[in-house]
Amino acid sequence: MAGMTVTSAATIEPLPAAENEVVELCRDLIRFDTTNFGDGEGPGTSEAAEYAMATLQEVGLEPERIVCGGPRQEAVVVRIPGRDRDRGALLLHGHLDVVPAQASDWTLPPFAAEVAEDDGVPMIWGRGAIDMKHLVAMALANVRAWTRAGVQPERDIVLLLLPDEEAGGWLGSHWLVKHRKDLFDGVTEAVGEVGGFSLTVQDDLRLYVIQTAEKGIGWLRLTAAGTAGHGSMLNDDNAVSRLCAAVARVGAHEFPVHVTPTVRSFLSALAELTGIDLDPDDMPTTLARLGPLARMVGATLANTAAPTMLDAGYKVNVIPGTAQAHLDTRFLPGYEDELFSTLDQLLGPGITREFVNHDIALETTFDGPSVEAMAAALRAEDPGAHAVPYMLSGGTDAKAFSTLGIRCFGFAPLRLPPTLAFSGLFHGIDERVPIDGLRFGTRVLDRFLRVC
Repeated sequence: MAGMTVTSAATIEPLPAAENEVVELCRDLIRFDTTNFGDGEGPGTSEAAEYAMATLQEVGLEPERIVCGGPRQEAVVVRIPGRDRDRGALLLHGHLDVVPAQASDWTLPPFAAEVAEDDGVPMIWGRGAIDMKHLVAMALANVRAWTRAGVQPERDIVLLLLPDEEAGGWLGSHWLVKHRKDLFDGVTEAVGEVGGFSLTVQDDLRLYVIQTAEKGIGWLRLTAAGTAGHGSMLNDDNAVSRLCAAVARVGAHEFPVHVTPTVRSFLSALAELTGIDLDPDDMPTTLARLGPLARMVGATLANTAAPTMLDAGYKVNVIPGTAQAHLDTRFLPGYEDELFSTLDQLLGPGITREFVNHDIALETTFDGPSVEAMAAALRAEDPGAHAVPYMLSGGTDAKAFSTLGIRCFGFAPLRLPPTLAFSGLFHGIDERVPIDGLRFGTRVLDRFLRVC
């Protein structure tokens, strides 16, 4: 069974029509300002959803457009019937919303989708280029090409384009899981963002990291209470002092290292391919040997708690009665309780905490026919490709879908220039995607989706 999947992925002939139109689809999607400010405000995804709906209807498909958990929070879904309707379906998901962009910080306007070279490589520049309208464009291009050519995948493919991922998905993926379970009938696996991209390690050695795990999220609001009073008076019950001391303790704390199965598998594969001694039980030495990869791996070795916001007072000569701070905490699969029990000890008395956003951690194994199909599809387009598992330090809509028992992966394939600091483009300025990489990913996704 596994051997047949690998052979089929390698022998599929991608459709030129998809590759030919993916660039313009991506540019069109970027031009829709779908900024998500995280407070329910902003333009929403209505216009982008309408565009996606029209591109699917144009080739004769019958997608559904869904108003989700808030105004202008719209999703689009279509199910492509497979040859074997008895097999579990695959969910292909992508989000239409993007984080804010301050235009004055950018080299090119963030919603113009201009094409310009970076170090001699033509790229599409714009907010959402890699987070994650490139995958939406690749999915639309392939589904459109299949329909025109009469191509049918092996199993049902459910294409779902979502709002609100950048605010945790509570008005998008989580809302649909709660209110529209029918969309996921028969779905056993899912693929989405932040995986399948290349990392050039040595010369012509390229790893393609497939996301099999992601850390959990706990965004916290801390509140310190004290005695209000005049700023000139002695006050040993100062809420600002108490809060700042607690935040300083959290910021200085080093959480213990835990090497999860995913990270252990990644290090083992990398050591085998490079010949570098990477001992998972000696992570300081291992990180020193990883070079540029150390930043990505380091964020997945321990729980983290980053102070991000402070708010207190209203006048310089008034000691306020309360003070607040926010923490962005992330926890490894299996270590949520450890994170919050440690935080409570660090915060100490007089500080309360409440969740602004709280979502689960995920981890699955790096095996099975779908993983083999991903690896085979990558090798068919890049014979030097080595597929390896990795953990994402952030979060995706996979958290919501996993609650339905769906096995989730990050697989949005891209072949990247060796010098491109890809991870820094997520939520960063001058977000951009290489055009050749986008076309490469369209071919890889086609090979995978037709046989997975």
